[in-house]
Amino acid sequence: MAWAKTRPEAMSERTGKPDTRGAYGLLAREVIGLLKHLQHAPGRTVIFVGILERITDEMNRTIWQPQMEGGKAARELPGIVDQVMTLGLFSTETSPDGATSWRHDPEKGETRRLVCRSGNPWGLPAKDRSGRLDLTEPADLGALLSKINHVPKG
Repeated sequence: MAWAKTRPEAMSERTGKPDTRGAYGLLAREVIGLLKHLQHAPGRTVIFVGILERITDEMNRTIWQPQMEGGKAARELPGIVDQVMTLGLFSTETSPDGATSWRHDPEKGETRRLVCRSGNPWGLPAKDRSGRLDLTEPADLGALLSKINHVPKG
């Protein structure tokens, strides 16, 4: 952002004063260009690690989104990358019929799991372009990459 603020796009043409909207626009274009460049890196696996921000709206609903400078890059990131996963703390629940399920419990959960599919019941950012991952997976990156890259015989 400091670099973007020094560019001509970050100055108002009328007044000559700094224009933060121009700096944010430039920053978004540069970040998205970098992400698209990395998307097509041959033979490479690129892993981004970020922080989620918890936002509670006026209806008291919790929304989780990536914490990034500006909003454009955060909105476009899931469309560029192949996988989006959220690492969260979970507790197990057993229903009356004996089925076990996971409950997202960010404060008291005792098991770390990766949420791998969009439309999950917890509203966490996730996406699986491979189609090989379950709703949640154990927090083992090596096993996860093996599962994504596994080519079925046949």
